[in-house]
Amino acid sequence: MTSTTAARGLYLITPDEPDTARLLARTAPLLPGVTWLQYRNKVVDAATRHAQATALQALCLAHGVPLIVNDTPALARSVGAAGVHLGEDDGAIAAARALLGPDAIIGASCYDQFALAERAAAEGASYVAFGAFFPSASKQNTRQARPALLSEAATLGVPRVAIGGITPDNGRALVQAGADLLAVISGVYAAPDPLAALQAYRACF
Repeated sequence: MTSTTAARGLYLITPDEPDTARLLARTAPLLPGVTWLQYRNKVVDAATRHAQATALQALCLAHGVPLIVNDTPALARSVGAAGVHLGEDDGAIAAARALLGPDAIIGASCYDQFALAERAAAEGASYVAFGAFFPSASKQNTRQARPALLSEAATLGVPRVAIGGITPDNGRALVQAGADLLAVISGVYAAPDPLAALQAYRACF
């Protein structure tokens, strides 16, 4: 399994952008300041997702940033991505590990439940993600996580990701509570100045 224990910083997640050229143009300037990039697009068809993931993988390789694909281990394998992020309905960690290999980064959504994180770590997850911590445009009506979960999960020995409505103002407290990575979509992509927003998130660390 890839060593992710030192992973720290901004975990940028792509928005639902149907235009591949625009997605790349919006993402490329941000990659030098990103620890991991997750490709997530809930609105395009499978062919477009494959094309976008392929293009992002090339971009990420050029910048030395691991690309993690949301939901779909087969797509991650097809484009040579560094790994996959699994929600609770996206299949077993063991199956993704078998498909992607021992060095893949495999993340698991654990929402507001330490028990899910415990199980994910035991099954070989590379990191655990908790959230939403705050109201979020991309995770509406979701379960609300407590910052204390981040410190409780220190015993699991894998990086802890915080997601959901995180801003540079509230992110610092989550880092202090134990978050190794802050996962953000609109806080960067929808900001008036995405590069300035990215630097503000990085300052939380």
